[in-house]
Amino acid sequence: MPKTGTTIFSVMSALATEHNAINLAQGFPDFACSPKLIDLVHHYMKKGMNQYAPMPGLMSLREKIAAKTEALYSAQYNPETEVTITPGGTHALYAAITAMVREGDEVIVLEPCYDSYVPAIELAGGRPVFFELKFPDYKVDWNELKKLVNYKTKMIIINTPHNPTGTILTAQDMLKLQKIVQNSEIIILSDEVYEHIIFDQLEHQSVARYPKLAERSIIVSSFGKTYHTTGWKMGYVLAPAKITTEFRKVHQFMAFSTNTPIQYALADYLDDTAAYLELQHFYQQKRDYFQQLVKGSKFKLMPCLGSYFQLLGFQKITQEKDIDLAKRLTKEHKIASIPVSSFYHKNTDNAVLRFCFAKSNETLEKAAAKIQAI
Repeated sequence: MPKTGTTIFSVMSALATEHNAINLAQGFPDFACSPKLIDLVHHYMKKGMNQYAPMPGLMSLREKIAAKTEALYSAQYNPETEVTITPGGTHALYAAITAMVREGDEVIVLEPCYDSYVPAIELAGGRPVFFELKFPDYKVDWNELKKLVNYKTKMIIINTPHNPTGTILTAQDMLKLQKIVQNSEIIILSDEVYEHIIFDQLEHQSVARYPKLAERSIIVSSFGKTYHTTGWKMGYVLAPAKITTEFRKVHQFMAFSTNTPIQYALADYLDDTAAYLELQHFYQQKRDYFQQLVKGSKFKLMPCLGSYFQLLGFQKITQEKDIDLAKRLTKEHKIASIPVSSFYHKNTDNAVLRFCFAKSNETLEKAAAKIQAI
């Protein structure tokens, strides 16, 4: 991978540390997770649950995930053959892509996109085919996307709620996607790690809700995003049995299994449905508060319907490239963000920066004061 360097997340976080800047760049909370969850992990560690878990994950956890998925999306997944526990979402994405994509296969990628998709496609010998979401609302023009589909198309990757833009796919979007892939063997890889972080009383449109999509889809989800524990690297994958069989062939040689005491803890903690059902309200308060704090600045607030990222446009501030401005703000104003051009293969620059609002109110207030001063 001669053209691949260190990810922009690591670059900006390191710069934030070097210059003692407030880090709204990398997407992680700066507040504590549930003490109850910590106690559960500690309990199972002390109980001796510290050896390998089964390769697909603990059955008790997979059963709880299957029950949760059915309750939320009216979709049935067999915990034995269709649910797999993974060490994080990025692992799951890589395993899914390398399990399904072969030399010469084409994979449609909607940009801007999370930066692990394309390297995984290329390492599998596939060819990424890029489709650019329409700025400034980042909507999908499905008629245009359909023109990219041909006999070489093996996979389409979607992400909702979307990182970095905060947009979501609607029921109408899902039906249009369903129509495009019908009568084909195209696999859908659906990155749904922010499934519980969606705002304004909107409903997450998981591909699991759509049986004709679900039968060809790999869904990636994340406990880290849901429970404020990104450093634990815990996620899971839902997919039909035949696809899961192929997924596990790769997963078993990447990690074999996933953290055992944390799996036991999560199996217990999933009984507390409020912990994920109330996440919408929790993060909407964060979004609304951050928007209120930066309102009146020279930055333009972009719509945010999901995830914990807020885009701010700087068209009225400077003609600098977004990467240059992001670095300058980190050094001079002590506020770190992510330049959105980093999420495009051609570094498309729409003069927009991404800020993470999964932070304490105190952090948001300090960050907003710096943004207001720019």
